[in-house]
Amino acid sequence: MKKHKNKKISTATKFTILTIILIAIFCVALTPVTFQNDIYYTIKVGEHIAQYGVDGQDPFSWHQDLGYSYPHWGYDLINYLIYDAFGFTGIYIMTCSLAIILGITIYMVNCKLTKRKIFSFIITLGVMYVIRDYITARAQLLTFILFILTIYAIEKFLETKKKRYVIELIAIPLIIANTHVAVFPFYFILYLPYIAEYLIAVVAEIIIYQKPEQALLKIKIKRYSKKLEQKEKLQILEKKQKELEDKIDKVKIKRTKELQNPYKIKLTKNTNVKWLILIMMICLLTGLFTPLGTTPYTYLAKTMEGNTTQNINEHLPMTVAEDNDAMCMMILFLAILIFTKVKIRLSDLFMIAGLLYLMLSSRRQITMFAIIGSIVLNRLAIQLIGTYTKIKEERALNKLVSIAGSIIITVVMLAWSYDLAKDKFDDEYIDKSSYPVEASNFIIENIDLGKAKFYNEYNYGSYLLFRGIPVFIDSRADLYAPEFSGKEEDIFSDFIDTSSIGTFYEDTFEKYGITHVITYKNSKMNMIITKTKDPNYKELYQDDYFVVYQRNT
Repeated sequence: MKKHKNKKISTATKFTILTIILIAIFCVALTPVTFQNDIYYTIKVGEHIAQYGVDGQDPFSWHQDLGYSYPHWGYDLINYLIYDAFGFTGIYIMTCSLAIILGITIYMVNCKLTKRKIFSFIITLGVMYVIRDYITARAQLLTFILFILTIYAIEKFLETKKKRYVIELIAIPLIIANTHVAVFPFYFILYLPYIAEYLIAVVAEIIIYQKPEQALLKIKIKRYSKKLEQKEKLQILEKKQKELEDKIDKVKIKRTKELQNPYKIKLTKNTNVKWLILIMMICLLTGLFTPLGTTPYTYLAKTMEGNTTQNINEHLPMTVAEDNDAMCMMILFLAILIFTKVKIRLSDLFMIAGLLYLMLSSRRQITMFAIIGSIVLNRLAIQLIGTYTKIKEERALNKLVSIAGSIIITVVMLAWSYDLAKDKFDDEYIDKSSYPVEASNFIIENIDLGKAKFYNEYNYGSYLLFRGIPVFIDSRADLYAPEFSGKEEDIFSDFIDTSSIGTFYEDTFEKYGITHVITYKNSKMNMIITKTKDPNYKELYQDDYFVVYQRNT
């Protein structure tokens, strides 16, 4: 009988297995136990979709006939089904799972595109740490994964032109259009750096190789060749053509050398980009394959028309001096590009510049800068190490997967993960200081919700509707803006003005016929009502965080 030799696991495979396990642990440590406000309306919207479908109307506010676009209906439905089967524990496990998938995807994409594992591991940990505040039960966690896969599919298609990457590129926007329609246009932005580099390369060739002059000479030669009396003129033109061709040949030789070793920016003309443009045009049609009509094409434009983004913290422009993570990333990129001999692809330069602009315009785009920028940073870091050191990754991998190396990496990662997670051990899924848990119990038991019109605040409106209490406003900001609601009243602006005491609250309550008020005990409104002992408000309930009033109408 033949003896089967045991196949040894390669060093690279051992390192990959170890790092994937450690990334998974790290991602779980970063995932918060306590949910943000969006999860509550997400579950309730998903329940409504399961029962009635996507009907285009909001059923949770007491405002009448508000049009709702259901911008992440697919994700909402999935959340509801998981909650219905497994409760909040199921939602937490799903969030941890998506965080793990995101971390592993960033790592594997970096490994595939840069062929380096150690830096891919280090950069992945850095990216997940930078975006830690955005790891939560929201649709964005899914789209982060889809966007990094988009970059992978684009670059592999340009490299190989294989059809499977075309299928991936078409499937991704289809998923986005049904799970997070607000970022549907962003998918196409990811194509632009590659297209821009190709167009610049084409224009450069036209100018440098004097293609218009060549074409004009050919036309003239063809015309004069048919006229015998213009033989002398024809010879002159042919001589010019030969001189021009000789000149261009010399330019081509010189330019080829320059392109092989450019000073700072690598310019490549990849003819597969022509097919990439066609794929992008096909992907534009995927927005039609949703129950939302034209919403994938209009949602972002309508959002930008209104004032909701100007009043929501994560949409506001970034102040770099106040964000250490963003500042460190910017300094790192600038230092490498300015003070070293490292060269950057033109498409990568466009990508980083575009993502930087988006990040400075809206602070939540630090996620895209970190996730997509990780690939560019990895390429630059590998060049940097190769230029200034003699470190070989194979030798480093052998040391890291040794018993001592594995123990050291594991201990360091477990200690870091524990430090990040230790403050969450006693956390609950619902923060009672942020959401009116006990107040909602009182309201449901003691107030006729069919007749009541509650005024509530933005941050906990989602929890109220989750409990079945019709709301004045919740964190679906677009729903309450006239661009989406189809109403003349700008409910969102009225809330902003009232909560900041820019408008006297009584004027707003009179306008909307408010019968009851629930507010934070430390809100400006409650301080005024308490201080002035306003006779129009009868206190029905209070706890350590919330107070409920009945308004005398």
